[in-house]
Amino acid sequence: MTYHPKSVFLGVMIERGFLADCTDLQGLDEALMAGIVPAYIGYDATATSLHVGHLLNIMLLRWYQKCGHRPITLMGGGTTKVGDPSFRSEERPLLTPDAIGRNIAGIKEVFAKYLTYGDGPTDALMVNNAEWLDGLNYLDFLRDIGRHFSVNRMLSFESVKSRLDREQSLSFLEFNYMILQAYDFLELNRRYGCRLQMGGSDQWGNIVNGIDLTRRVLDREIFGATTPLLTTSDGRKMGKSQGGAMWLNADMLSPYEFWQFWRNTNDADVGRFAKLYTELPVDECDRLGRLGGAEINAAKIILANEVTALCHGREAAAAAEATAREVFEKGGIGGDLPTLALTAEDVEGGISVVQLIVRSGLAKSGKEAKRLIAEGGARLDDAPLTDAGLMLDRAALAQPVKLSAGRKRHALVTLAG
Repeated sequence: MTYHPKSVFLGVMIERGFLADCTDLQGLDEALMAGIVPAYIGYDATATSLHVGHLLNIMLLRWYQKCGHRPITLMGGGTTKVGDPSFRSEERPLLTPDAIGRNIAGIKEVFAKYLTYGDGPTDALMVNNAEWLDGLNYLDFLRDIGRHFSVNRMLSFESVKSRLDREQSLSFLEFNYMILQAYDFLELNRRYGCRLQMGGSDQWGNIVNGIDLTRRVLDREIFGATTPLLTTSDGRKMGKSQGGAMWLNADMLSPYEFWQFWRNTNDADVGRFAKLYTELPVDECDRLGRLGGAEINAAKIILANEVTALCHGREAAAAAEATAREVFEKGGIGGDLPTLALTAEDVEGGISVVQLIVRSGLAKSGKEAKRLIAEGGARLDDAPLTDAGLMLDRAALAQPVKLSAGRKRHALVTLAG
């Protein structure tokens, strides 16, 4: 990136690696220098929590506020009823209004950790697009908004084109999504003076649509900027692990498991992730990324602590590190490990160790658990587990039992009463 911005925010965005593309970098830079610019990122309410895959853009909104501008978190209470088809091979399952409401409540808990909401000029706003989408008159919408969209152009967007090229069905419901998202930008500009939409680079077509529509209808200059779609250095999608999505809400993923995810970062990713997911100075992030040997492990602990502190608080980060030291360095049982609590009825007649591995989340199926045992990757109280047919009774579970999958994934099994 050869452009040298004057605004603090664009400087941060470029220096820390947040910027993939921008519709008008110089124009946006001048707007950010001229005064407070409201900007939004949209989130469809498809689950009760956001996950690590969303964290890059959440951190971007946090920096936006820290740099003196107003972030808007747009909840897709309306668009979730349609579902974003971008780069998906099949239609999303449709959710009921009650489920969407529950999901939005859970997502709000995530944003409260990263942004300051309120009525001040740089306080964040949370808006739900159901406010303007639920009451739309279909014929009026077609006449006033739909006439500005070229089907030929819509078919050329990569998110749609890739689906059609694979001869996978794209419903008319999904095809409407990009029109609705474009309309969101227009409405946010009209209601809140929003002049910038940000999002992942897969949203480029949708963002450009919104800019074009707002110019046509309101004759106003607005901007779009995208962040890179991140993968880890070994090619995995960011935010995914063997256990599934890395959720940001503590009731869906314990702070210890969240901390451990970052502690297990690939060596080659430490410096880059420190810039994107922490607020450590860039020079310190670069220093951490240059470390090697045993020192890189210390850098990973710093990374895990900083990311976990932002999401769950300093105390949770410290407790997670203490648990990890207890488990790994002393071979003990850390009190903060993910726990499977069994009842007396669960173990009546005994319970198989394979079932325990699956129920504790260390394997997705009995077949996977048996393979883990056969390959020597399972341990019971730090001793190699070799018998897939092992049954545990009440006496064996009188004290908490520690299960391990490999060196880095652990769980406790306890028996109530």
